[in-house]
Amino acid sequence: MARTASNMIALGTRAPDFNLVDVITSNRYSLENIRGKKGTLIMFISNHCPFVKHVNEEIVRLAGDYRVLGFGFAAIMSNDVENYPADHPDNMNEVARKHQYSFPYLYDESQEVARAYKASCTPDFYLFDDELKLIYRGQLDDSRPGNGIPVNGRHLRDAMDAVLSNKKVPELQKPSLGCSIKWKYAPES
Repeated sequence: MARTASNMIALGTRAPDFNLVDVITSNRYSLENIRGKKGTLIMFISNHCPFVKHVNEEIVRLAGDYRVLGFGFAAIMSNDVENYPADHPDNMNEVARKHQYSFPYLYDESQEVARAYKASCTPDFYLFDDELKLIYRGQLDDSRPGNGIPVNGRHLRDAMDAVLSNKKVPELQKPSLGCSIKWKYAPES
């Protein structure tokens, strides 16, 4: 399976705003709607990617553990659904219900949000502080399909725990690794 790494944009980058439809409720959500008092996690995921399938249960656990502690969550799917029909909004809704997502699963049909975040793969994680400045980007943990390492969300959990403890999130962060975002056309460099 092909592997694409995160772009690892600069820490301190302000979270780009968005206004996208949640496939679960059909409501529109902006960054402000999902913003948490302690921080906000934006996840780029998809339905068909084996890397996302591998971590889906941990993403749900993570949201369950940290929403009550003041973090906001949203997952965004930006793939070209014409060429990747498994990622169609109807299927997004089905996946969200199957895994009991407690967070909005947003459809980025124009792919503008993925471009604004410079997202390159699924899964890709962006953690912003209470001022919506980027403090963590990269991988959930070291687990990958077939590598035998258990999925535990350690790297992202460590970053969120640092926020809760009023500690600085370490700047040495590993990129996420997953399926490339399926662009309708090549993104601008």
